[in-house]
Amino acid sequence: MELRPQTPPQRERIKVMTCESTLFQSEQSTTPPEQTGLALQRSLSDITAEYDQKLASLPQAIANFEAAGTTLKTAACIGGTWGNSSIDTGHVYEGKLQDALLQSAWLHVYNGLNIERIASAADKRRFQQAMVSPAPFTLENIRATFGDFILNPRGNILRGLAEVFCDLDPAYKSHDKVRIGVKGLPKRVILSSLSDYGWGRDRLANILNALAAYQNKPLAEYSETSHFLKDGDSLAIARGVRLKRFANGNGHLFFEPDALRDINLALAEYYGEVLPDTSEDKPTEKRPGTAVSKDLQYYPTPAAVVEQVLADVYIREGERVLEPSCGCGRFLDAIRKKGADAVGIEVDPGRAAQARAKGHKVLLANFLETVPTRDYDHVVMNPPFFGQHYAKHVNHALKFLKPGGKLIAILPATARYDHGLLDGRWQDLPVGSFSESGTNINTTVLTMWAPKEAA
Repeated sequence: MELRPQTPPQRERIKVMTCESTLFQSEQSTTPPEQTGLALQRSLSDITAEYDQKLASLPQAIANFEAAGTTLKTAACIGGTWGNSSIDTGHVYEGKLQDALLQSAWLHVYNGLNIERIASAADKRRFQQAMVSPAPFTLENIRATFGDFILNPRGNILRGLAEVFCDLDPAYKSHDKVRIGVKGLPKRVILSSLSDYGWGRDRLANILNALAAYQNKPLAEYSETSHFLKDGDSLAIARGVRLKRFANGNGHLFFEPDALRDINLALAEYYGEVLPDTSEDKPTEKRPGTAVSKDLQYYPTPAAVVEQVLADVYIREGERVLEPSCGCGRFLDAIRKKGADAVGIEVDPGRAAQARAKGHKVLLANFLETVPTRDYDHVVMNPPFFGQHYAKHVNHALKFLKPGGKLIAILPATARYDHGLLDGRWQDLPVGSFSESGTNINTTVLTMWAPKEAA
């Protein structure tokens, strides 16, 4: 959650209402207002109008303050003769008042919309960081910052729970394990630095609040967390969790059956019961080794993911870079900006045409049936996620690299935590990185190198 001027994807669907009780409306949103946490008693237009009026009146307020100080000093002297005492009536700076007013306006809307309940722990931290230098308080920026929380409150609650639990245990990233009915979810998690003031306490609170938001229970107060640290059984009934602390500062958080089931249901709802990389979704009959995977499981790589992945790839001008299964050319766009000689391979004629229309060199072919040339400095790829099909794509792509060349592949998280088919350097992407492409599948980035001497 960043307080920065931006154009949100749902901008055309979000309207500020003039009524006093409802703030946002979407033609596609059917969520009742009482479930979104709306609490403001005025429209956003009224709030921004008050902000603009008070901002404009600050110079006069400062002048009134200074005049009052002068009046006070005059009351303490006779005939204009000052005594030996120094009378300090204080001084205020307009810039400081402007900052305070701006922060107050953003906090008023944040609290009034009950974003604290809807937002994930990471979103809350981003909001706190943004408050150091907030964006201008305008209707456009308010919509861009809070619109998604109002249009899709449940989606944000589910994402918040997924973010918290993915940081606790790799099993919560595995799409094989989070499906409904699977009994592989851990019944306990280990928390380190679990002291009264340590970061482990914050993580504990994040777990309790993520689960509470999903269960529609009150968020955990500081006093409740403090009591829980002293008595690990105090929340067994109210929240379905137990805590056992150890002398080394660690703690084990145990989930009662009902709480564990809620976690399972929430994660299954967020990721989808059946995911393209689960073993249950593999075809029953054997396919040829180069068969194209089911509908390619095509998820266009979001611009933010492209930027994050390429940030760790040093591509020099003139180097040759291959993008297998390039789709519409999201990576090719960014690679070309680096001055590299980028080539794509795509089996779908429509997507290949899209990439070619942007001026990219694209071979229309099934990548697994292309002949390796070993003349590329880099391979950057987002292969199909279906089953374990991605491993064939990665292994084939390695054959296109020069000795010492580098391969970067975006893969489902199960490639790292469950399947064990590939080995290299792993770095998980944030939860929901591909949400805008139509899937909440957890993803990771694999980096591999070709041997320095060709085989």
